Amino acid sequence: MSRIRVFIVDDHYVLRAGLRDMLHKEPDVEVVGTAASAAEALEALAGPLAIDVLLTDLRMPDRGGDELATELRKTREDLRVVFLSNYHSDEDIFSAVKAGAMGYLLKSSTMEQILDAIRRVYSGSAYFPPNISRQLAQRLTRVELTAREMDVLRWAAKGLRNREIGDKLFISENTVRNHMLSLMAKLGTTHRTEAIAISIQQGLIRLRSEESV
Repeated sequence: MSRIRVFIVDDHYVLRAGLRDMLHKEPDVEVVGTAASAAEALEALAGPLAIDVLLTDLRMPDRGGDELATELRKTREDLRVVFLSNYHSDEDIFSAVKAGAMGYLLKSSTMEQILDAIRRVYSGSAYFPPNISRQLAQRLTRVELTAREMDVLRWAAKGLRNREIGDKLFISENTVRNHMLSLMAKLGTTHRTEAIAISIQQGLIRLRSEESV
């Protein structure tokens, strides 16, 4: 069984070490590295180190976790990002989503919730607790997508690539790409994962564990 490779970023040593030690106990999770700042994380991840999920604080002394995630996703497009923060203002949550967050938790969350978030985002689903979802939904403006854009979005949310979506919908990969660019523009983002997260929070799509791709 492949293990979920997690990299932790937090400026508080006790929290960082505690998360590392707790996650190490899970048979399906491997902590491949930790960092005390965004700068330290960027240095550690400048090389070929493979990671699946970035678990990061939002507010840090040097650079925010949102800036860190944005920078990393320029070269690691498939990186899943979960924010773990003390703060939950509308703008904090929205800035995290704009940076590509697929999960957002408060530091008061239980280890079970943190593990659930890591596993869900690794599988391609978003993880936002109900209170966070409500705040984000209120912050966002609902948009109208075409029926075909909705089809593309639903399959993308299940983890399919453009070519695979094209095969499902009997359209070309280039047509899928154009629909994706259009719906991302309507949702106010240039990132595929952010578009999925926004659409889930707006209620445009719903992921069901029993659905198959």
